[in-house]
Amino acid sequence: MGTLTRRKLIHSTLGGLAAASALGHSNGILHAVPKAPSEGVFSTKRRAKSVIQIWLWGGACHLDTFDPKPEAGPEYAGPFTHSLKTNVPGIHINPKFPLLAKQAHRYSLIRSMTHGNNSHETASYMVQTGHPAGGKLVHPCLGAVLSHHTQSQSGYSLGLPPYIVMTKAQGRFSEAGFLGNKHKPFATGGNPAASVFAVDGIISPGITEKRQKARLDLLQKNDQLAHFLNQNATVGQNLKARQEAYDFCFGDLGNVFNPKMEKEATREAYGTQTFGQSCLVARRLVEAGVPYVTINFTGWDTHKKHFEAMNTKLPQLDQGVAMLLQDLDERGLLQDTIVWVGGEFGRTPKIQQLAPWNGGRSHFGAVFSTLIAGGGFQSGQIVGATDARGMEVADRPVSPWDFMGSLYTRLGIDPSGSIPHPYGYSVPLKPDHKYKQSGGFLHEIM
Repeated sequence: MGTLTRRKLIHSTLGGLAAASALGHSNGILHAVPKAPSEGVFSTKRRAKSVIQIWLWGGACHLDTFDPKPEAGPEYAGPFTHSLKTNVPGIHINPKFPLLAKQAHRYSLIRSMTHGNNSHETASYMVQTGHPAGGKLVHPCLGAVLSHHTQSQSGYSLGLPPYIVMTKAQGRFSEAGFLGNKHKPFATGGNPAASVFAVDGIISPGITEKRQKARLDLLQKNDQLAHFLNQNATVGQNLKARQEAYDFCFGDLGNVFNPKMEKEATREAYGTQTFGQSCLVARRLVEAGVPYVTINFTGWDTHKKHFEAMNTKLPQLDQGVAMLLQDLDERGLLQDTIVWVGGEFGRTPKIQQLAPWNGGRSHFGAVFSTLIAGGGFQSGQIVGATDARGMEVADRPVSPWDFMGSLYTRLGIDPSGSIPHPYGYSVPLKPDHKYKQSGGFLHEIM
């Protein structure tokens, strides 16, 4: 996309030359001046239908992923003595991301995420809800809000849970918040890379599908009274629910979770380990119409043996995410699907060499990076910047609410709107007070 075309697009999005003047251009990368336009300039016409959230559980170091600093020296960069050019001029990433380097035209990077909190639980809550911690209410995360919005606005009837987590719930906070159990995520359990992906409630360990079906047949033959009374509203609802449950287990819906329905070459392209196959199943789920899928990718809380862990985690992340973006795009799904890759915070830029850490990185909420793709967001861009050592935001701070409000906008949910509390009153989506550091919504890529 040439400079003139990009400017025209930005003018259209922001509503004219006045808003466009708040942007500067450098090497094809967009930067924001400190004063951002108001949050109300964006249309909430829905651009995205689904979200795939890849949660780097524990917090990934920005220097070792999407904001490399080889010039900072070994005290900060460790063994990563150089960065890797991508297929978008001016964007460099970690050298262990060769596949993502070929996909940079499909994503943008936010290098200035910040909230300043170093606690896993609190930071996870802030990033996934957009709200500061410590208020009177436990706010729902984006997945729960989208679950509520989808069911209340469009009468969601797919038969699959609208909010699915692979493979286990995070447990750091209540994802559903005050919306309650109806909007909790369905955690699959199991391992999609195993010989049988034993999804909780679909596959019973140690029992074959043939035996499960035989049990169902026996139940239906013996439960004649229920069928006799099926005109009763309560009994009829129970029978319907039971039938839907078995359709979920044995019908086409259950097969959506099965990566072995794909060609072997496709499975191998994603990576045959748990994370890669989770990405493949996530693609199958959004293709089927599931609004929100979270992949909880564990193992990023690297206080010790950090770089040993990176030798394993980074190639897996590279392969799984790169193939996911390519596959979604080639199937025409990326334009309708937001892909979000990030965790609750970053990790200390300066390596902790002394015992007991011996080369680890600790929690770091001052600044961290996030990858965003699809769903109407512009790609091939960088938002924000850090200083020479990745210690502070140098340009364009992005708060959790800046990020979350932008996603709401692309999903057709008015970020200045509200959601109903079970006790009968409405709760604003927007935090009741702004973060100290806030640059506004992601207008550079919207």
